[in-house]
Amino acid sequence: MHIVDGALSTPVVIGGTLLAVGGIALGLRKLPMEKIPVAGVLSATFFVASLVHVPIGPSSVHLIMNGLAGLVLGWAAFPALFVGLLLQAVFFGFGGLTVLGVNTLDIALPAVIVHYLCLHGVRAASPAVAAIWGAVGGGLAIALTTGCVAVALALSGEEFVPAARLVFFAHIPIMAVEAVLSAAAVYLARKVKPELFGVLAVPGGRS
Repeated sequence: MHIVDGALSTPVVIGGTLLAVGGIALGLRKLPMEKIPVAGVLSATFFVASLVHVPIGPSSVHLIMNGLAGLVLGWAAFPALFVGLLLQAVFFGFGGLTVLGVNTLDIALPAVIVHYLCLHGVRAASPAVAAIWGAVGGGLAIALTTGCVAVALALSGEEFVPAARLVFFAHIPIMAVEAVLSAAAVYLARKVKPELFGVLAVPGGRS
């Protein structure tokens, strides 16, 4: 869901960049050493998932998986997703460097919100219940991201309001797909590595 260079007004670009820098700094402080490999994997997952994208006006439609990143990493989703966005901008020209801060904020902030809203459910005793909360988190993250993109576009000029609406409705199928993928990922992780969500594994392979 990359916004392209030149689509946003200067105040929106500056404001988004400052907020993203703050999020990245806080995320780095909250990233424990043992979760650095996981952050790398989730950053790579985002990088690969969003390579296949369909341009829509000043933005694009593609998978993001930021809900899963938020559930696992919390605030550390900011630096993890920033790295993926930076590499895409440098190597493939997706989005752009001037809007890198806004794109990071639009994708990482919903991940953090999902972390606080859904992690308690993911930590539920049953992996099946955790999967349901994972689906909620995956779909909600996309909905919030489209909302953030729409706000950034709307703040840059009334001429972008129709494009903002189009971006939201175009991502409804993506919400459903990401809900299913996040549910499957959470269910598997709760089965084999529940400590990713702060759940202590117990003897016998159950959590």
